[in-house]
Amino acid sequence: EGIMNAELPWALIFIGVFIAIVAEILKVPVMPFAVGMYLPFSLSAGIMAGGIVRYIVEKIKGTDAEKKERADRGVLFTSGLIAGEGIMGIVLAVLAVAKVDSVINLSERFGFTTPQVVSLIVFVLLLVYLFRKCMKKAK
Repeated sequence: EGIMNAELPWALIFIGVFIAIVAEILKVPVMPFAVGMYLPFSLSAGIMAGGIVRYIVEKIKGTDAEKKERADRGVLFTSGLIAGEGIMGIVLAVLAVAKVDSVINLSERFGFTTPQVVSLIVFVLLLVYLFRKCMKKAK
């Protein structure tokens, strides 16, 4: 609508152009920068945590081939997590539509009073498992 009615917020567009030029001059990788700008922090935090694990894995001694193999295992594992999250989203949506709340609401079933703490523990355990998966020797 902004193009058709000539009502584009030009100040914001020029700010974006300036940020893009600065990022290009500083040789900032485009995709991670764009994802960081676009996604809310609640989603970016998981990406950042995975990036930190990758950084640690790449800093551990080994040949370039070993480092690449470790990183590839991590990418494969995290890709599976992303696909699994999408599938679980569909499963939970079906359960919600079917009004099967007792299956979805694990906090009542297991007596968790602070599900955020449980989520944080699971998140940290996943990061540890990711690190171990990356460092595992190929068979």
